[in-house]
Amino acid sequence: MVEQIDDTNIQTTPELSPKLSVVVPVHNEADNIEPLISEIKAALEGVELYEIVYVDDCSRDGTPEKLMALNRQIESLRVFAHQRQSGQSAAIRTGVKAARGSLIVTLDGDGQNDPADIPKLLNTYRQQAATDPQVLITGQRAKRQDSFVKRLSSKIANGIRSSLLGDATPDTGCGLKIFRREDFLEMPGFDHMHRFLPALMLRSGGRVISVEVSHRPRERGQSNYGTFDRLWVGITDLIGVMWLKRRSINPGVNPDSEENK
Repeated sequence: MVEQIDDTNIQTTPELSPKLSVVVPVHNEADNIEPLISEIKAALEGVELYEIVYVDDCSRDGTPEKLMALNRQIESLRVFAHQRQSGQSAAIRTGVKAARGSLIVTLDGDGQNDPADIPKLLNTYRQQAATDPQVLITGQRAKRQDSFVKRLSSKIANGIRSSLLGDATPDTGCGLKIFRREDFLEMPGFDHMHRFLPALMLRSGGRVISVEVSHRPRERGQSNYGTFDRLWVGITDLIGVMWLKRRSINPGVNPDSEENK
């Protein structure tokens, strides 16, 4: 069943844990739900023990009913619904907190991210994690299928963000990312934080690797985020993340000082 939840009240069951949790935040994406879930299942079939975690941020277009119906049919699908609309970052955080997997994949619910790219990002993560598991693998959208205005505004925003935060990430807005659950939950939570995950990962002492992924035009539904609204909000958040970065605490621990040796 679809659970109406407060995201501070989520419990997991480690003994049933899959290795990978695919977290998908949605708001008014009824027509994209079933096709995207089918693609996720096809991409991960035989690749990984996984679960799919959908978080509905108070949709009004039939999304909850669609998810409820699929939830009864698909064993790997788990569904959570916010009690009040809180935005994409809150939905991602709800999904990560609810996840049973130690490794998280996020992707947008509008169908523009291609789930077929997940195994490629997963392989890159495993290669990088062999030396240090605190790493974020983020997609870089090649041949982005958006309007000229949207692509231009993103290019400007990415340039400003990279210059001021030093996150060295050409496409922080790509929803397709892989990271450890524990690393995400140690980051400071705030509205729109999902736009700054690379900078937050670097702030905590981790690494960020960008991998080219495909990008598709939106075939169903309408964008829930205005280009200019996103730009102004991004400027405000950028100032806050700059403040967080300057006041980061990451001294590291000398392995020779471990207790009880």
